[in-house]
Amino acid sequence: MSNQLRDDMREARRAFGMVWARFAREAGYGEAHLRNVENGNRSVTADVAAAYDRVLRTGGAFASRLAAASATGRSAPWTTDETLSVLTDLVDGSGVDRRGFLAAGLALSASASSWAAALESRPARTPAGLPSSPALLAHMDDRLDHLRRLDDELGSGEVYQLARSELSLAVKLIKTRRYTSAGLGRLHSIAAEAARQVAWAAFDQDRAGIAQRFFDASLRASAEAGDPISGAYTLSFAAVQCYSTAHEAGRAVALLDTARTQVKGIGTPRMEAMLAARTARALSKTGAKKETAHQLHLARAALDKGRRDNDPKTLYWVDYGEIEMIAGSSALELGDPAEALRRFEAGMEASYPGDEEYPRSHAIYLARAAEAHLALDDLDGAVATARHAAACLGSVDSVRSASQLKGLREKLAQHAAYPAIRDFLEAG
Repeated sequence: MSNQLRDDMREARRAFGMVWARFAREAGYGEAHLRNVENGNRSVTADVAAAYDRVLRTGGAFASRLAAASATGRSAPWTTDETLSVLTDLVDGSGVDRRGFLAAGLALSASASSWAAALESRPARTPAGLPSSPALLAHMDDRLDHLRRLDDELGSGEVYQLARSELSLAVKLIKTRRYTSAGLGRLHSIAAEAARQVAWAAFDQDRAGIAQRFFDASLRASAEAGDPISGAYTLSFAAVQCYSTAHEAGRAVALLDTARTQVKGIGTPRMEAMLAARTARALSKTGAKKETAHQLHLARAALDKGRRDNDPKTLYWVDYGEIEMIAGSSALELGDPAEALRRFEAGMEASYPGDEEYPRSHAIYLARAAEAHLALDDLDGAVATARHAAACLGSVDSVRSASQLKGLREKLAQHAAYPAIRDFLEAG
């Protein structure tokens, strides 16, 4: 715990972007003292942890972790009993968590490392196919599939509670101890996906701390199942939370690297494509243009290999259209609006079913396309695409999508003298 805490404190300081001299001055310590703390030559005291929290605005995360480590002498173990305890606490508790993005990001990094270590101590398994699964578990799996589609079309508002109910049922069934080893493995995989859905819904509703706790629970259930595929899928969504947060894109790349390492040799080409595309998006946030292009190339090349019978059903949305939409978002992030529009257009030409099947995500992509038009001084294109984005969002319950559209409106407001833009803004 101590070494991990030091590493996370160092990462957070670097990500914050403050030069050493100013950081040490605001923390109230000499540079040499703090360097020795980070290098392990001095202890991480409560006062030092609190100073890092104060300067880096981490909401007391470091002080809390130090206090927890001091009280227990170790971090919570990733054992069968501990996993069940974590899952039980989440489904029985209120779910209130006010940790901010940075604190959640630090915790996600720790969870990813523990997940990888736990998998190495358990033999990986291939999730059982539905025909040989008990009927109840098959029905649960089908319901989770329906919830994924519901989230695509209506947003995360309803999914949050519904997925929690599925997780609660999975935990109850695990506690009955009526299932064989294979059945328990299947149940833990189901719990991993249900917890991931809760986490993603929480993130989509701007509840980062709660999302982190359920992402952690999902990874624990994945490790208990010996199912790296479900855990890698969870990490790919946790990475979105990280790269959507200022100064956390590097952490997102690390999460995705962990996922890719664990599924190497067992993941299908479609899984490879998804992880490569999300790595590209994270890298674009760091300004790494060549690396972003390389990862997008890997994603397209993986899709070129075709579908596989053992493709996880969770990857139904990974296709050429989605990859090009991610490429468009990445190009815009890298300051190339013309290339962004070309990629967004390529996505539509690949039959991206945004309006009908993925209106929440499509609204985000359309808002970015409108920003690209705006950057090219194409005001008519910007407002037309903005109207499309607003119509696509419609009754979708998504704080994340609404925030994207709000940001677009603020950019358009700078051109309110243009009649078409003024009309759009006044229409609300």
